[in-house]
Amino acid sequence: MIEIKEGLEWVDFETVAAWLASSYWSPGISQTKVEKAAEGASLVIGVYDGEIQAGYCRVVSDRETFAWLCDVFVNPDYRGQGLATKMVAYALEHPDHQGLRRWMLATRDAHAVYEKLGFESVPIPEHMMVLVPKAPAA
Repeated sequence: MIEIKEGLEWVDFETVAAWLASSYWSPGISQTKVEKAAEGASLVIGVYDGEIQAGYCRVVSDRETFAWLCDVFVNPDYRGQGLATKMVAYALEHPDHQGLRRWMLATRDAHAVYEKLGFESVPIPEHMMVLVPKAPAA
């Protein structure tokens, strides 16, 4: 039975770190960094098939005005079942994140998933900026 759970105590960090280390946005990230990032998140969500971690995402937010949705990942064996959509909807509906002025995320290839939930491309990308340190640590 597939279910969504929130909280660090449910996360299989070894599995999640392996997923994220293989992703385009966090190549080679260490399990230690994944755990520290989760500890600093305002919300950590997992999808579980019994004891098996089937998906993961986290939200970084001040819980008043802004939230960043990140590290949305679904185990390849569970893709195509709408699990990413369910995790993101759970995050959007979470009581700690109501009344926010803005949610943001970055994606290279999952625009359709997020558009179904109301996300849209940044209307004026020139208003957005990014700083990427020269040598980010894994």
